[in-house]
Amino acid sequence: MRAGMPLARAGQKIGLLGGSFDPPHAGHVHLTMAALRGFGLDVVWWLVSPGNPLKTEGPAPLDRRLAAARTLMQHPRVQVTDLERRLGTRFTAATLKALIGQYPGVRFTWLMGADNLASIHLWDHWRSIFELAPVGVIARPGEPLSARLTHAARIYRAERLRVQQSTLLGGAAPPVWCYLEGPQVDMSSTEIRARGDWVR
Repeated sequence: MRAGMPLARAGQKIGLLGGSFDPPHAGHVHLTMAALRGFGLDVVWWLVSPGNPLKTEGPAPLDRRLAAARTLMQHPRVQVTDLERRLGTRFTAATLKALIGQYPGVRFTWLMGADNLASIHLWDHWRSIFELAPVGVIARPGEPLSARLTHAARIYRAERLRVQQSTLLGGAAPPVWCYLEGPQVDMSSTEIRARGDWVR
């Protein structure tokens, strides 16, 4: 195990919430807590990324975003990490592959908001994400899309768990995914930056 990597044991069900967290906000916290409850996870790791390959403008410095995330997300079952920096990965599929290699026997679940489900087919080796780990999707405000109509959802429609089975997701074998709706927090990093509350 590399120095500075979080501890995990075989059989543990760990949700992975990746993103730039530029800045982190209550919406990220809400998604995390919904995933812990809804997908049968033991813990969630935030993967604060060095940068988003799909965005042309770089985020605030990584250490600043990490510090803000750790101040905001203080929960015994959530750990804020810089794993992509430590692993040297930039894309989700590569990060998942590296983590599975580093943590044999750990059950990872990739977590994301519904907005990412709509665009995941643009990600690098996106199908590998579904093949490597269960995918948990949480409804997001301002996303009127139907989960069944996105490109990825159509391709993996036979692998979708019903909401009544959502707590099985963390221990399920991929490819498998689940979409959860429920109370939402109407907040985004883009809006916070636009208000001038977070200056890069």
